[in-house]
Amino acid sequence: MKKEKQLSSSELSLNVLEGMIEKKAGNIIVMDLRKVHNAIADYFVICSGNSDTQIDAIAKSVEETVYKKTNQDPWNREGRQNREWILLDYVDVVVHVFQKEKRSFYDIESLWGDADFTYFGEDMKPSKTPVL
Repeated sequence: MKKEKQLSSSELSLNVLEGMIEKKAGNIIVMDLRKVHNAIADYFVICSGNSDTQIDAIAKSVEETVYKKTNQDPWNREGRQNREWILLDYVDVVVHVFQKEKRSFYDIESLWGDADFTYFGEDMKPSKTPVL
């Protein structure tokens, strides 16, 4: 019997990031919640898109990339109908794909301010300071 390798949440978040980059997601932040008391996941991976079409394309790219590399589908999906905020729940990694206005309104980054943040700008190099 073949035993599948258990994928870590950090590896899964990197696959999510790859799917976002593929569709040119903007203002990507990986929030490490592992040290936050009562956190609902190990990571949030958050990004923005410029239109509802791009929001949908980013979410689909994330799902396709993760499935291709890990054979995992999200446990839950929300927001596909209105395409303003699409959430993909992989249990240990939760993906948030926002339209810019909705992201500012909900401001998840402030709600989970105790997390460790890694920012990704257009060059897709990780930084510990916000990329504007």
